[in-house]
Amino acid sequence: MKIRIKGNSVRFRLTQMEVKTLCEKGMVREKTDFNESHFIYAVKASDEHDNLAASFFDQGIMLFVPKNSIVNWHTNEQVGLYHTQNLNNGKLLDIKLEKDFVCMDETVEDQSDNYPNPKMKC
Repeated sequence: MKIRIKGNSVRFRLTQMEVKTLCEKGMVREKTDFNESHFIYAVKASDEHDNLAASFFDQGIMLFVPKNSIVNWHTNEQVGLYHTQNLNNGKLLDIKLEKDFVCMDETVEDQSDNYPNPKMKC
């Protein structure tokens, strides 16, 4: 799982196995270790949310996704879910949850579990 944060925008990208795990078990999480602490980021299926909703806590970010939005997501062509969350301070947070596709450039990261990129010609 990858996250990209820029201003008031957060984007979660999940590999094929992570999407399948989310659909079947209801949660995926990652942890990045630092000397003093660690940062946790997770996606959790929820019956209590009608849209994507992100929460920040002591050590990271939890993204809640409505359970009914991810039924069979791992077996269909839907790329992602998108929502703009109204914050208590009057600002907006753009949230994206997407399948992670193989990059078209020459990146060195492991992409073996990423979805085939539909823009690549075979």
